[in-house]
Amino acid sequence: MSLLQVRDLVVEFPGRRGTLRALDHVSFDIAPGEILGVVGESGAGKSLTGAAIIGLLEPPGRIASGEVLLEGERIDNLPFERMRHIRGRKIGAIFQDPLTSLNPLYTIGRQLTETIQAHLPVDGAEARRRAIALLEETGIPAAAQRIDHYPHQFSGGMRQRVVIALALAAEPRLVVADEPTTALDVSIQAQIIQLLKRICREHGAAVMLITHDMGVIAETCDRVAVMYAGRLAEIGPVHQVIHQPAHPYTMGLMASIPDMTSDRERLNQIDGAMPRLTAIPPGCAYNPRCPRVFERCTRERPELLAAGATRAACWLHDANAEMPG
Repeated sequence: MSLLQVRDLVVEFPGRRGTLRALDHVSFDIAPGEILGVVGESGAGKSLTGAAIIGLLEPPGRIASGEVLLEGERIDNLPFERMRHIRGRKIGAIFQDPLTSLNPLYTIGRQLTETIQAHLPVDGAEARRRAIALLEETGIPAAAQRIDHYPHQFSGGMRQRVVIALALAAEPRLVVADEPTTALDVSIQAQIIQLLKRICREHGAAVMLITHDMGVIAETCDRVAVMYAGRLAEIGPVHQVIHQPAHPYTMGLMASIPDMTSDRERLNQIDGAMPRLTAIPPGCAYNPRCPRVFERCTRERPELLAAGATRAACWLHDANAEMPG
């Protein structure tokens, strides 16, 4: 059974000039112990999807329709206080900048023990013991001493480890990690990614990893969802999506990654730019940039269709249709 189910999620931003649809019928599942990567250009809707799932949409943004289910319980329509409890207890969040998640005025020990005691029935001594164990588990040396330090006394990579410990403090079932390695050195990135992988496997948590870095996706994830203009373009096992992409947009993304084995002087690029939310074209949102566009793409919007081992929102994979040319 899926731990997280997202069904036809629509997120809108009402404004003076009308309503902007930022997420348009997004659906996917994540199983326990699985890491799903969510990738796409800036503005594709990756972080917005994460924010909608954990109940942290910035007003006036709102979920207009669809459902989010965690362990079979619907969580997108809960009152604020109930959702806040679930966000701490069942969902852990890791953000891009660790300083936004840590209070500079409190020691990290206080922040960890308060989080543990808010969600688990333990006393202060047990909470402190668990906090030290979490810091050790996330690779912080001399954790028993460093637990009484303040966030500014840690490097960026160490702060991100503290944030991961904080996200796992209440033993959540789901971890939403939004660009957790972007602000870090490449060598530290690899360590943090390995840490996330190991801890989530050991804790049996499901992970939604939001990133624009295909290298991180290839290294970390079981499956990958490719987003474009607030919609899912393709979703499937990471190996298939990387090596045999089925959607022309995914093909373009993969072709633009430098290949160490070839001596190309120029990288491929996808011409044009992603449409603004106010000007998403009819039919497939990618059609103005697509090298394989045909007439139907400009009229009808494709749903996710079976495309070998993956599913792609592309009419090229409609088994019942006449293919162009």
